[in-house]
Amino acid sequence: MGENTIRANKSTESGSGLFSYVQRKLSLNALFEEGIPVNYLHKILFLTLIAIFYIANNHWAERMIRKIDKMQVEVEELRADYTSLKSEYMFASKQTEVARKVKKLGLKESYTPPNKIIDDVEY
Repeated sequence: MGENTIRANKSTESGSGLFSYVQRKLSLNALFEEGIPVNYLHKILFLTLIAIFYIANNHWAERMIRKIDKMQVEVEELRADYTSLKSEYMFASKQTEVARKVKKLGLKESYTPPNKIIDDVEY
């Protein structure tokens, strides 16, 4: 019977693939060996502030776009309501419709034109 031996796992060895190459090139260990470099702190804080402002501006713009879209839908609904109400009003205000509705009250349509009253008295 053979003895058990431990094989070296290939994932623990440093490989020669693309990701290991990028990791070696972007290694920041040499930069932080002596501590945090304070001379870069102002630039890092400035870039962080710009990134936060950029993200906040994108959120604000997206929120405004959603509000504008919602308002456009509401305006279209109101425009449709306005046109339907206007057409109903125009139909109800026609002379024949008014005469038909007033007939229920016992009023009749006059076929003689109205008389003009002239007052000569000055005040």
